[in-house]
Amino acid sequence: MAESTQQREQRHPQYSTDRELLNQLLQQREPRDRHLADLARLRIRYRGFPGAGDIQRDLDRALEQWRMDEEALFTRTRRIHQVGRVYTSQDEGQEDWA
Repeated sequence: MAESTQQREQRHPQYSTDRELLNQLLQQREPRDRHLADLARLRIRYRGFPGAGDIQRDLDRALEQWRMDEEALFTRTRRIHQVGRVYTSQDEGQEDWA
């Protein structure tokens, strides 16, 4: 008996917070450094993830809104991280790469 699509799709443990963040990113017309870094982080997190199709589609949508492709996003965020810290002290101590 074949597994249904719902059984194969997984729910990411960070889904709720990521969904909220992504909704905020989609409202940005002119992304700032933090927005770009957050989008890049989420792109990495959900790459190849077997589920969260809505998040994956909206990650693509955010790139389209900002007139970028993934390569341009990663190029810009590498430069941002080379220049200085993107995340503030309130974020310290929170590992969010999982």
